[in-house]
Amino acid sequence: MTYTVVENCDKCKFTDCVEVCPVEAFHEGPTMLYINPETCIDCNACVEECPVEAIFADVDVPEKWEEWTEINAQKCEEYPVITEKQDPLPTAEARKTELGF
Repeated sequence: MTYTVVENCDKCKFTDCVEVCPVEAFHEGPTMLYINPETCIDCNACVEECPVEAIFADVDVPEKWEEWTEINAQKCEEYPVITEKQDPLPTAEARKTELGF
């Protein structure tokens, strides 16, 4: 099992999850984060940290976002690892509100 970041992260890029990851499994794209399935140790630490509920265990990803497990694996090959908390995107608070959080 691994964890997956879904589209709720897009236009937010809150990095609270990165700070608690013990194995540096997060990769940073331009508008969101991704979890490397090869690095993730299924510790669940990141799930509670996400303010927009964008992280799911791969077996619990809602059907509408199933493709995101593969997208995470692909994007992790393209983007660098992120290990420290950073400021969210300028669009983060508006996106959070749009998502109902």
